[in-house]
Amino acid sequence: MQIRALRRDEIEPACDLLARAFWDDPLQMHLCPDPRSRYQRLRVLFRLDLAVMWPKGVIHTTDGLDGVAMWAAPRRWRTTPTDVCRSIIPVARSFGRRAGVALEAFRQMEAAHPRDPHWYLGTIGTDPGRSGRGVGTALIEAVTDRLDRDGEAAYLESSKFDNIAYYERFGFERLGDSVALRDGPTLYPMWRDPR
Repeated sequence: MQIRALRRDEIEPACDLLARAFWDDPLQMHLCPDPRSRYQRLRVLFRLDLAVMWPKGVIHTTDGLDGVAMWAAPRRWRTTPTDVCRSIIPVARSFGRRAGVALEAFRQMEAAHPRDPHWYLGTIGTDPGRSGRGVGTALIEAVTDRLDRDGEAAYLESSKFDNIAYYERFGFERLGDSVALRDGPTLYPMWRDPR
């Protein structure tokens, strides 16, 4: 399976893929509880994520656009004032009356984020029809193999408890306390030292 950089002309299909991949994600269900509008709201959210992450690191996909992984480079994961300005309208469109809930969730996530240098796997999603075929593995190992060579760490938050064992296969370990979002799901911070 060939891993390559996502092209700008693939942003819309990538948003579709990620909206399908995160349809039943506990965090996204909390932020977008109405199933009638969740898909469209998630498309807007992932278009924003792609725009924010594009200059901060790498966004990978496969030749068949079967999955997407967004990685921020060390010290580039922080939300900047420019990110906030760019996010106001998309956050309002994505979350509507729940925009305040979403902003509080993002604030809690950022507060729990480790300060040591690391690559941040902010989002990884596989087309549900391609699940279990090694797409996620290829997307993760495309970066972790390089991080091992370069002696760099990685970090992510798992929004599903069941995915913890999956990430452990790649050397990620639970990091400290979980992040219980106010009136929402629990997120599980995970850290990976280079091997």
